[in-house]
Amino acid sequence: MPNILIVGASRGLGAELAKQYASNNTVFATSRSNKTLESTKNIEYIPNIDVAEEDAGQKLASHIGQKTLHTVIITAGYFVTESFDSPSWENEIKMYTTSSIGPVFIVHHLVKAGLLAKGSKIILVSSESGSITLRHESEGGGNYGHHASKSALNMVGKLLSLDLKDKGIAVGIVHPGFMRTEMTRGVGFDKYWDDGGGTDTSFPGRLCVPWY
Repeated sequence: MPNILIVGASRGLGAELAKQYASNNTVFATSRSNKTLESTKNIEYIPNIDVAEEDAGQKLASHIGQKTLHTVIITAGYFVTESFDSPSWENEIKMYTTSSIGPVFIVHHLVKAGLLAKGSKIILVSSESGSITLRHESEGGGNYGHHASKSALNMVGKLLSLDLKDKGIAVGIVHPGFMRTEMTRGVGFDKYWDDGGGTDTSFPGRLCVPWY
């Protein structure tokens, strides 16, 4: 049975992917909280994994042991709104660290521990919000940390794909769409759910699983 690692699986898209993959895979699902979630059939929860912490990859490698990971999905995220008039240094650092710095170190440690082999896949859940081309003047500025950290993640994905090509490890970057999640509600984006075509997480989950 294939082994799937989902980083950021306590809620939102990550939780949905864990549930759907568990039907015919062994799933390792991480949570930032130090509270241990109750594992269910084919899902083993790993608590206290904060992507923004340097040792997250080492903790994962130690927990998983000698099992080969067939697919790794990094979907952990952090989003706080900000404007030009009131930027937040601390929040921007956390958004960059979570979205684009942490994934590099997680993948590094998993590869060096021999947990990713030829044929393994890495999926980085990004967003079209990181696209410079798609950003329209009518949308205005602001939210620097969110948009720029996703742009950085897109470049991270490209660079990882080049570094891991000779090892036979594929790297993909995906935009799952605008979703009705606690994160988008938490920043007030629930007011755009209807007009923006926000979907329940089960929809992108069903679309994503067959591809990776």
